[in-house]
Amino acid sequence: MPPILALILCTVFVLILLWLDWQESPEVSPVSWIPTVWLLYTASKPMGLWFYTPGADTESGSPLDQIFMISLFCLGLLILAWRKWDWQETIYEHPWLVVLIVYMLLSIVWSDIPFVSFKRWIRELLAFAMASVVLTEQNPRQTVISIFRRSAYILIPFSLLLIKYFPFYGVQYGRWSGSQSWVGVTTQKNGLGRLCLIASFYLVWMLVGRWRKRDIFWGSYQTYADIIVLSLAVFLLLGPGGAYSATAVAALASGLLVYVGLLWMRSRKTGLEANTVTALLACIVIIGTVTVFVGGATVGAFTSTLGRDDTLTGRTDVWDSLIPTVSNQPILGAGFGGFWSPRTRAKYEISEGHSGYLDVILDIGFVGLFLVSIFLLSSCLRAYRELDRDFDWAALWLCYLFMVAIHNITESSLNSLTSHLTAVLLFLAIAYAPDSPALPHDEIGK
Repeated sequence: MPPILALILCTVFVLILLWLDWQESPEVSPVSWIPTVWLLYTASKPMGLWFYTPGADTESGSPLDQIFMISLFCLGLLILAWRKWDWQETIYEHPWLVVLIVYMLLSIVWSDIPFVSFKRWIRELLAFAMASVVLTEQNPRQTVISIFRRSAYILIPFSLLLIKYFPFYGVQYGRWSGSQSWVGVTTQKNGLGRLCLIASFYLVWMLVGRWRKRDIFWGSYQTYADIIVLSLAVFLLLGPGGAYSATAVAALASGLLVYVGLLWMRSRKTGLEANTVTALLACIVIIGTVTVFVGGATVGAFTSTLGRDDTLTGRTDVWDSLIPTVSNQPILGAGFGGFWSPRTRAKYEISEGHSGYLDVILDIGFVGLFLVSIFLLSSCLRAYRELDRDFDWAALWLCYLFMVAIHNITESSLNSLTSHLTAVLLFLAIAYAPDSPALPHDEIGK
């Protein structure tokens, strides 16, 4: 099939999917497309790489990226002002999130590259603004569901299109080995794995929700659409030459396990104490942090089940090389966005620590890791207590929390709210507000 024809057919397919999304949630306002576009942007290549703007890269972006983000920021602020956003109420409902963002700003003071750090912090503020736009919707939770659905419907089909018909964009080759890696709309294989992780779990959650209402499961066009996109996501993750990521697979398995457990407890009308569930999440965070400092001694025995060696494909070597730097600034770190500069990337020949917990410590120290952990744990406590009022929403939130905690043991996303996986968590957390309407009874069962 000619690539142009494939592009036209894929675009038509995506438009049909988006029409089905509109049919599913017609009351979600058009304004919700602004945070949707932002989430699509965080999950894919920078615009400078799409259009090959001179000087563009995945870290600093390009003038085109800067104009795009400034435009989104201004639109977001205008909408918040127009809708009379109650910022004081938002701060009151999400104190730990706000404290974390403020601490990131303060940490710029001791950064070696304060101007670059400040620009990176503005992106965090943009993420908070996009989430706040969602909060001003009539039904924030339903809006978030629609945003996640649109993202999956757009990113998954176009990733497959790029891999098959436009490999210049969708496929990468190893610098030394020449091995082929699928990247789709993302910048690297692990990015595509993370995208498939997010989309796959969300679509499974939607399908299970409809299956629990068996009378309308097979009668919905939305069901067929979700099954098709889920199949594509699994193929991209596990198919020949796919973006197989042991971390993404383990995180997805953990999310599904938590979801099955929640469904089982609901059917038996039983459950754990909220503090017990929060303690389980805390244990994962602690294990993820300790693993960085003890390396293969902790995880080597388990990696063979995921097809990886005792070094976690070289990750323990990366951690060993970065630990001396941690010991130099353990409490406060290098300042937000202040560690991974062109100099350090050239020194270590990498651009991340392959551990979200390690990258948080490198940037904002153990103080920052404490604040990130409190944000995660407070979100877990709120989500679990919300199960009785809005089970579907709370279950989705809880499962993503556990997936984020597992994923960041060997991949990095917790160090920024602009990472796709952490952005998903941000949207779920910001829509918590107690006065937010629960998902309509048939929202995931139409």
